[in-house]
Amino acid sequence: MSDIPVRPADIVSPITDGALPNRASAAEARAAGRYGHDKPTAQNSIVLLVDHQIGLMAGMRDTSSLAELKSNVIGLARTAKALDMPVLITSSNAQWQNGDNLPEIKEIFADQPIYRRTGIINCYEDPTFRKAIEDLVEQTGRRHIIIAGVTIGTCCALPTLSMLNDGYAVYPVVDACGAWNRYEADAAMSRMSNAGAELVTTFALACELQADWKSPTANAMLEPFSQNFSEYGFVLQNFWNNANGHVVPDPFGLVK
Repeated sequence: MSDIPVRPADIVSPITDGALPNRASAAEARAAGRYGHDKPTAQNSIVLLVDHQIGLMAGMRDTSSLAELKSNVIGLARTAKALDMPVLITSSNAQWQNGDNLPEIKEIFADQPIYRRTGIINCYEDPTFRKAIEDLVEQTGRRHIIIAGVTIGTCCALPTLSMLNDGYAVYPVVDACGAWNRYEADAAMSRMSNAGAELVTTFALACELQADWKSPTANAMLEPFSQNFSEYGFVLQNFWNNANGHVVPDPFGLVK
């Protein structure tokens, strides 16, 4: 008689299941003295891409490389596109030293105008851009703002603080922002977090927005995951390169 214990059968969740909402609303949780989890979704959020311009990008010094920063920015843009989320793009003094927006952003959102600010640093304080935000909020009812800006201390932090003041839920994507140095990044993240912003990263945010790989956007979301979130992209590519050697049965029937 073998002394090796027999494992019980695995429990596989039905592929018809969807993601469950929290039992309590964010307002109910706050009323009870708990943290109110008011999550961003592809249906309740607007994405702001602020001043990702070639002149400014060249000066960022807080990341391991400019290639990593650029990949995160493009990954965020591709995520918004894949999930069909409203996006507003702006630049600051593009006609002079800051240069034009990244060409990849212009290509991804070829049907979107770029709001060209001509001097006002905080994009939320620019009358034309604020009107664009407020018009979009009025049209869609969305009050969750996902924001990334080339310099985290100014392009991201300043509008974040302003929008928090005006009642928006704001989610700065910190690794799709750059900084002149580490001090700027640390100070900006502290300011935004202390003010009530919820700091996120590109990979985690993309997962939160997708929520369920059975959702219809899954195929479209494979592009940012494979092209821009490289660590997980390698996981995906490695799996499909070796799919016929799998050891766990696939309940979806995709892998033979």
